[in-house]
Amino acid sequence: MSLAERIALVNEKIAAAARQAGREPSEVTLVAATKVQTSDTIRQAIAAGVTICGENRVQEMTAHLEEDAYAGAELHFIGHLQRNKVKQVVGHVALIQSVGSLELLDEIEKVAAARGLVQDILVEINIGEETSKSGVDADSLFPLLEAAAAKENLRLRGLMAIPPADADDNETRRFFARMRELLAKADAQHYDRAQMDILSMGMSHDYAAAIAEGATIVRVGTAIYGARDYSKKA
Repeated sequence: MSLAERIALVNEKIAAAARQAGREPSEVTLVAATKVQTSDTIRQAIAAGVTICGENRVQEMTAHLEEDAYAGAELHFIGHLQRNKVKQVVGHVALIQSVGSLELLDEIEKVAAARGLVQDILVEINIGEETSKSGVDADSLFPLLEAAAAKENLRLRGLMAIPPADADDNETRRFFARMRELLAKADAQHYDRAQMDILSMGMSHDYAAAIAEGATIVRVGTAIYGARDYSKKA
């Protein structure tokens, strides 16, 4: 199956999952996760219909930007972001999906203010409370949301999560349902300068379940590009 055919198939499955959940397909946006892909492959994906690319690694993102690989598509940063890499990301992406600490929030605000722009962000929740993952725990979520909403150079757009990889289908569905509940609760707070309209969850193996529980963004890599080849260079 060609790259274009895989992209079309993923879009068809997203639409089918949305309809099955009683939603409009237009309510769900595909972000093509471009981790370890080459610039040429990214260009091919955009030519085949990808409208948003999601990058996990700052070094790869910077290399692709230098080669203008994302031309014609929006760019999101979806991976773990270190504070010392913030300057390489702010203003270069439409959305930072992975803000999971006050320290990172403060650094993004500092850089955005210095550059005279407003950076859209999502708060990442460590929904499975895994020690190996970044993100804020659900109990600490609302203080972080309040801090984010108070920043003049940030725009809080919603939440993101990655459920535990070893969770079974029922457990994963419960994690997604919990995320939907948290977004609804956050939206009800009516934070200043916030627009809580994005729920980013679901990847290649579980995006249908995520859509059923209210995902507005799904981040899909393997189902589009195949198994990742970590020997590839940016």
